[in-house]
Amino acid sequence: MYDTTQFRKGLKIEIDGNLWSIVEFQHVKPGKGGAFVRTRIKNLLTSQVIDRTFRSGDKVGAPDCEDISTTFLYYDGEYNFMDTKTYETFAIDAGVVGTDKNYLVEQAEVSVLMYNQRPVAIELPNFIIAEITECQPGVAGNTATGATKPVTIVTGYELQVPLYIKETDRLKIDTRTGGYVERVKD
Repeated sequence: MYDTTQFRKGLKIEIDGNLWSIVEFQHVKPGKGGAFVRTRIKNLLTSQVIDRTFRSGDKVGAPDCEDISTTFLYYDGEYNFMDTKTYETFAIDAGVVGTDKNYLVEQAEVSVLMYNQRPVAIELPNFIIAEITECQPGVAGNTATGATKPVTIVTGYELQVPLYIKETDRLKIDTRTGGYVERVKD
């Protein structure tokens, strides 16, 4: 059980049999009445975000969950991962992976959240290195404006990059924003 004094951003809690993560919280002590905690929590199973207020001293459940370090292996209708400690492989369906599929390159180190012995969410590294599969040639001309062009990486994700990028280049991509960071030199 967690007390409201233990609340912090990212803490996973269990309310009414559901797994929630604290997105924001604020301890409030009004001049009159008892103290309370305003929170914004996200349901990790449905991605629903709600605001909830707890009285000071309220207790919430500690869920049976753990983060395990894995390596993404391949996709064959399901996303297949390997636990880096036990070397066991397991599959996660596309609903759990969601839009993170855009950044799942083979051999990427990924943290998987297990809840009651089943995967419910993944956490990608902040940056990935990806190869380009499709790239239009750069157009000579007005490049003083920071012109960009679209490229497609191995996952099928399309993003905008500077004109000097070639199809043989590898890119560093920020998984939080989906944006181009830099060209990776071999």
